[in-house]
Amino acid sequence: QVQLVESGGGLVQAGGSLRLSCAASGRTFSPYTMGWFRQAPGKEREFVAAITWSGSSTNYADSVKGRFTISRDNAKNTVYLQMNSLKPEDTAVYYCAAQLGYGLGPRAYEYEFWGQGTQVTVSS
Repeated sequence: QVQLVESGGGLVQAGGSLRLSCAASGRTFSPYTMGWFRQAPGKEREFVAAITWSGSSTNYADSVKGRFTISRDNAKNTVYLQMNSLKPEDTAVYYCAAQLGYGLGPRAYEYEFWGQGTQVTVSS
């Protein structure tokens, strides 16, 4: 089992930045891909970004490419999502997720473990 706890959400003006963190505990000695998803009110959960165990490969949704950066520090069992040039349409609850193995799949069902989510609100 892997337990995930997100932090860093909040209210920011359009054009601003936030950095989300996700601390993992439990079965952290296994290789696993980390991902970020988000869900806006009335919408389905959507993929944002993913990073492999080594950090050498990443995958981003087209909507965030060039604005968001995913990274990880395995020594701290933490993954980050740096969000720049935020837009009102980025407003959502952001979830951290983990999938055992080396894939970078964007599908939510591929991820076995999930955090509780952190709210990001971007005002116009």
